[in-house]
Amino acid sequence: MTSDEAAREVSHTVEVAKVTGVESTLAVVTVTYSPGEHLENFLTSLTSATVLPTQVILADNGSTDGAPEAAETAHENVRLLRTGGNIGYGGAINRAVAEVDPSAEFVVVANPDVRWHPGSLDEMLDAARRWPRAGSLGPLIHEPDGSVYPSARTVPTLASGAGHALLGTVWPANPWTRRYRQENEEISERPVGWLSGSCLLLRRAAFDSIDGFDSRYFMYMEDVDLGDRLGRAGWLNVYVPSAVVTHAKGHAAGRHPELMLPAHHESAYRFQADRHPHGWQAPLRWALRAGLAVRSRVAVAAAVRERRNGRTDQNIPVGTTVNRGDDDE
Repeated sequence: MTSDEAAREVSHTVEVAKVTGVESTLAVVTVTYSPGEHLENFLTSLTSATVLPTQVILADNGSTDGAPEAAETAHENVRLLRTGGNIGYGGAINRAVAEVDPSAEFVVVANPDVRWHPGSLDEMLDAARRWPRAGSLGPLIHEPDGSVYPSARTVPTLASGAGHALLGTVWPANPWTRRYRQENEEISERPVGWLSGSCLLLRRAAFDSIDGFDSRYFMYMEDVDLGDRLGRAGWLNVYVPSAVVTHAKGHAAGRHPELMLPAHHESAYRFQADRHPHGWQAPLRWALRAGLAVRSRVAVAAAVRERRNGRTDQNIPVGTTVNRGDDDE
């Protein structure tokens, strides 16, 4: 490294410290449930994601593969927090964030099957300075094949959600899906409705102001709900495509579609039912539940056929019972 490069790195470290308000560590929280080799990739790549030292909390929901224990032994900055059982993704995140020093301005929340690209966290911290009302910030997310995952989306209304759910698989270019996924938008730094929970930089004050994740969402839609509630509370969800990560996307999900897909549909119902709670809206809720139940059965049957054929359909949402799944449906 030349003297000029060293000077620039020191300057960048100072700027990042100004953003975080601390000069010690950046808290990183992830939820584990037998994450396998993904966890080591997560931790190894994290070292190049920021110039700041990190403290990683593994909120473990009952791993049996020994990976979290091995990570705690191998990495001095890793702490294993046992949640006492499989309490779901949002509940485990809330438990771990409660262990973070309350004076910390930011907390990173990410899946253990994320691979960090160099400087990705520093890019989000820089963006946080540009957007002081940003409650959450999210990176550009690459699929394992290098394609860009549409991780910055609008909050689904009952109408747009129904259009996307009914037509998203058979007619991917339908206007409801394109609007929901913001596929007509240029890749640019901007406020959006919500961001994929597979990788987020959260402003602690914003997260605490809405009491964190809603733990009623055992998995799926908890990030949609979080982004919507942040927006309603006056915060912004800011997409930062200059920050880049790769997400393996639910390495274990395909083994249990009969569990994952109904959970996704149940969460979708909860999200809309919470936003249509009045008595006169009961027929809407009944119709929504009935429609989602039928769609869930069809999706499970299709997923089981795909699994038997040794294939995984990219339109089937993936995730584990604790790694949040991307809400592709």
